[in-house]
Amino acid sequence: MAEGNGNRRHPNNLQGVLRLAVEAGSAADGPAPIEPMSEERKEWLRGALAEVGRGQMDEVEQMKRCLAVLRQDGVSAREGEEERDEDDEDERESALEVLSELCENLDNARDLMVLGGLELCVSQCLCHAESGVRWRAAQLIASCAQNMPEVQVHLLSLEALPRLLQLTDSDPHPTVRVKALYAVSCLVREQEAGLRAFLSHDGFSVLMRGMQSSNEKQRTKSAFLLLNLLTAHPEQKDTVLSMGMAQQLVSVLRTPHSSFHEHVVGALCCLVEECPQGLRDCRSPSLGLEELLKQRTKELQGKEECQEELDFCERLRAMCFHGHQSDDNGMDR
Repeated sequence: MAEGNGNRRHPNNLQGVLRLAVEAGSAADGPAPIEPMSEERKEWLRGALAEVGRGQMDEVEQMKRCLAVLRQDGVSAREGEEERDEDDEDERESALEVLSELCENLDNARDLMVLGGLELCVSQCLCHAESGVRWRAAQLIASCAQNMPEVQVHLLSLEALPRLLQLTDSDPHPTVRVKALYAVSCLVREQEAGLRAFLSHDGFSVLMRGMQSSNEKQRTKSAFLLLNLLTAHPEQKDTVLSMGMAQQLVSVLRTPHSSFHEHVVGALCCLVEECPQGLRDCRSPSLGLEELLKQRTKELQGKEECQEELDFCERLRAMCFHGHQSDDNGMDR
């Protein structure tokens, strides 16, 4: 057991240090340690803990410096100055990139919230004149909000969601729209307060328009989020059906084939499953969905990369039209 200790690698982060400390206290064979930790081992452990602490402080200082760069721009952004120094713009964008990278660490995301960085991001950066600042601000919000309910609630209190939905819907720059939609997703998935805010700001309509965008990434992310929300929240089916969602999704399927159609057909499957209104909408002869699905199924046969879409098409056909009399006799079987 002792023969491998000489080659043991020292951990380089707090989690590794704590694991080593636990191992040191529990490595003995009996209920009590055979021998106390050596002074050399104690000294190394103290040094490692101090180093980790310094690293965390260094990251907080980095965040403070980045926020100082962004705050310097606040006055000129509010005054609407048209001329921007290129170096200053690069500095702002770099500051946001550094913050996004640091905030992949959940502790840093929480620290940024405490430092007022998220408020600055929402109030100034999301509405900045430069598209490079806007999309990096949206990326930062997404980095902080992922899997962090505390941060999500804070961002919702700052009214980040309506701003992000507006950017998703109408920003002239495609990268801004895509990054803003990503941030929206991080605020509403598995977050009840986020979903309520999403509904109150007509978020499903934003997704519908996103699926009709000329930008492939925006179409894909919009369709994927719609499918995810309908799967996780089947109680929202009536809401989206009342908006004519089934008819609009079928209309999207009639556009030139694209990989994001997989999510569109998946969403239609969600809308008809255990939902009489969804079935009625999809069976409407005016939609011509049965013939469309027959044709699409034929086109996808033998294409391995389209297998999931093919499965959705066959499932939707079975739910809507298997054993259903398609003549207009007013009966749904």
